[in-house]
Amino acid sequence: MPRLSLRWRVAVVLGIGSLLLTSALAILVWNLTSGYMLRQREQSATRQAEVNARLVDQALSTGSDGLEDLLTGLTTGPDSTVLLYRPGQVLTSGRQVDPQVLPDELVELGRHDTPASQRLVVDGVPVLAVSLPISSTDGAYVELAPLVQLDQTFRFLSVLLITGVVVSGLLGVALGSWASRRALRPLTALTAAASRIAGGDLKARLPTQTDPDLAHLATTFNTTADALEQRVLRDARFAGDVSHELRSPLTTMVNAAAVLRRRRAEIPGTAGRALDLLTSEVDRFADMVVDLLEISRADQQADNTDLETIDLASLVDNVLDSHPGTEVPVRTQPPGPQVLGDRRRLDRVVNNLLDNAERHAGGAVRVAVLSRDGHARLEVDDTGPGVPPELRDRIFNRFDRGDRAGSRGTDTGSGLGLALVAQHVQRHGGSVWVEDRPGGGARFIVEIPEARP
Repeated sequence: MPRLSLRWRVAVVLGIGSLLLTSALAILVWNLTSGYMLRQREQSATRQAEVNARLVDQALSTGSDGLEDLLTGLTTGPDSTVLLYRPGQVLTSGRQVDPQVLPDELVELGRHDTPASQRLVVDGVPVLAVSLPISSTDGAYVELAPLVQLDQTFRFLSVLLITGVVVSGLLGVALGSWASRRALRPLTALTAAASRIAGGDLKARLPTQTDPDLAHLATTFNTTADALEQRVLRDARFAGDVSHELRSPLTTMVNAAAVLRRRRAEIPGTAGRALDLLTSEVDRFADMVVDLLEISRADQQADNTDLETIDLASLVDNVLDSHPGTEVPVRTQPPGPQVLGDRRRLDRVVNNLLDNAERHAGGAVRVAVLSRDGHARLEVDDTGPGVPPELRDRIFNRFDRGDRAGSRGTDTGSGLGLALVAQHVQRHGGSVWVEDRPGGGARFIVEIPEARP
């Protein structure tokens, strides 16, 4: 089961706390209110029954002939019942009930001069049965006082309290979610700024905080980001200066190697093999210096300033036309996707992917330019050995040549081509990765957000 986020854990805890607190208060209110109302109703019914029992006792002791009329007058409503137990006779007035449904113990307590009361449900009506002695006839007077209104009040009160508890719990969750969102807003801003820096945006900073508890955090983060930006720019300038200083002697070496390569047939044996090794390393060194200059230039230019709307399919066609020895049809979905980007950098992305396929997999066999979910998608397929899953992230790092690290030769590359691809794609807000090609080989995929019309 996935773990809840911190915001939802705070909201749930606050909701449960609110639910428990309001439940305890609701139980307390229910016990106090229902107990008080029930005691008041029992006392009222008992006092009324005692008055009525004395009237009946006086009527019996004086031999009055209007006993049934008296019993009828003692009923207080359609749901009330009066029962007079006399030796061998039971008189009933009001709502008619079967005397057998009353507990015998209740009636016997009244006959033995012991007042008693009990809550019952008689024929579906809740009542309070009060049993009182009738001394003149050795009988018992039983009055059934209805509790219908009290029962309705209890049901209404219970629904009201339960609803209040549920609403209180939901409000607690809502309040916890709102409070935790506000409390975690600085952490969200910190995470976003750190993600931007990790993605290459070294100018990301936290806004100035007025809260004294957060001001130190924002200041420390911004100071660290400033130091990191200066360090990266300093390293990039150093790499650029070194690469630039190497260009002059490197140009001389490349020209000298070209002269020696043209006269290779005149240099036999070990000297010839040494010449081949020298010229290949000079070529590799030249490619590395060019890539280093490109990387250092990209590191020092944090923002894309020369952006234009580019038809990605046309750009790929132009690169393929100018790429020697590459005849691969481009699969497109008309209309071709448009991107907002730097044409020079996107040219370099396509060139490097084609060079990578040619150097390590015998050349590209399929190039596709598609549109997927608001992104322009470039796919370059080859039929080489593929890229093992454990190396698919590493190959986009600088100077990482995967399983060919440590080897030399013109076919191994400098380890900077795919790093440049990742860097340029990232500058365009896109992503690049490699996966298995159906049927064998590798498929390099670049996705860049499409330009908005």
